[in-house]
Amino acid sequence: MGMVGAPSAVAGFAPWFARSVGAATQVLAVTGTGGSDAKLDVWQRGPTGWQPVTGGVGVPAKIGAKGMSPNHFDGSMMTPKGIYTLDFAFGTEPNPGGGLRYVQVGPDHWWDGDMKSPTYNTMQVCKKDQCRFNTSLSAGTENLDIPQYAHAVVMGVNKQRIPGKGGAFFVHSTDGGPTAGCVAIDDATLVKIMQWLRPGALIATTEQ
Repeated sequence: MGMVGAPSAVAGFAPWFARSVGAATQVLAVTGTGGSDAKLDVWQRGPTGWQPVTGGVGVPAKIGAKGMSPNHFDGSMMTPKGIYTLDFAFGTEPNPGGGLRYVQVGPDHWWDGDMKSPTYNTMQVCKKDQCRFNTSLSAGTENLDIPQYAHAVVMGVNKQRIPGKGGAFFVHSTDGGPTAGCVAIDDATLVKIMQWLRPGALIATTEQ
């Protein structure tokens, strides 16, 4: 995928999310197309309005095994519907560059999914036997040193960290299968998107 400008014929076109993203100039628009399948469109707002950065070609994506839901919660296996910030990036691979803060992760990096923890739904760094939260997958905690997180961008879902309302929602590298609620795309494409992203970018998710 090349990050190319849009054809002038779409100048002034208002995509479905246009009234919901405020002053944002970069949006990843994810549309569920049935089951765990989706497409991701990359949009940028310029002087003539919104333009598809990828020339209007949707990027194949995988979402939650049970599709999307506006009522996200832990264990739902559904991708949250709505408008969310893209807060920072991380990955097991070195920083590919881009405008978002990047954290290179290893075996001591976790996403705290323990609903009883004061650091629920945040990235934490600790040795497994020294972490102050439940590190088991059954508690919802994820170790971030996995192939699917070669590269990832954090979606700002449940930023209030309300216990049970879900966490660990990312745009990350795909393994070809459904996700537990994240959005997953080809890693090489994700890297190009990350290099393009700047602070203030949003992700918008919906279903056909």
